Amino acid sequence: MSEPVKLPIHVTDIQKLLPHRYPFLLVDRVVELEAHKSIVALKNVSINEPFFQGHFEGHPVMPGVLVIEALAQAGGLLTQLSRGTVAADKLFYLVKIDNARFSRMVVPGDVLELHVQIKRIIRTMTFYTCVARVGGEEVASADVLCAETDKE
Repeated sequence: MSEPVKLPIHVTDIQKLLPHRYPFLLVDRVVELEAHKSIVALKNVSINEPFFQGHFEGHPVMPGVLVIEALAQAGGLLTQLSRGTVAADKLFYLVKIDNARFSRMVVPGDVLELHVQIKRIIRTMTFYTCVARVGGEEVASADVLCAETDKE
């Protein structure tokens, strides 16, 4: 059995677990973890994000697809941290999104809370139930399926 994960986990350690890099690394910190069950991670939304340049001029809004991507990345972290090892020879791909709902815009200055639970594991795929919140208020939710493959 591996050692318990020490929280919070900061971006420098997240970069050891996920292959994403700027501007597509969308998780800044892990604040809660229940191995093989759930994770809470944070994304600090800054006006300096490149997508705000064109989404939308004078009314910056984080694209919903990137909120879903942040949730999927948190799911990848949950899987990696639950194993207690870094799967450097593996990649995790977003395969399916179901029941996506957006209930509030995410804007600069928000701290996006990424709440992800494992719903089911099927061979090399994991099905996650995801909710994004800002200040405790739900802003988006989705069921996400991610597949694990060998890095070529």
